[in-house]
Amino acid sequence: MTLKRIADTRASQYWDKEHLVSKSIGETDGVVWDYVAVYAQGKLWEKGPPEPIYSHAPVVRAIDGSREAIQNY
Repeated sequence: MTLKRIADTRASQYWDKEHLVSKSIGETDGVVWDYVAVYAQGKLWEKGPPEPIYSHAPVVRAIDGSREAIQNY
């Protein structure tokens, strides 16, 4: 049900029951959510995520910065 909320076919959605992504990007006292990160093209996650070229939270305040980071990369 939750994964059906975003109907745009360009969006990829995944269920992370064990919070593996949240933990790898800094979860300590609670789940990391409402966070955007832009990574350089071709960077692979190995033991953890690479350094993002842009990140911010909450997402609603990060739209312009995210767009700029993607366009300038």
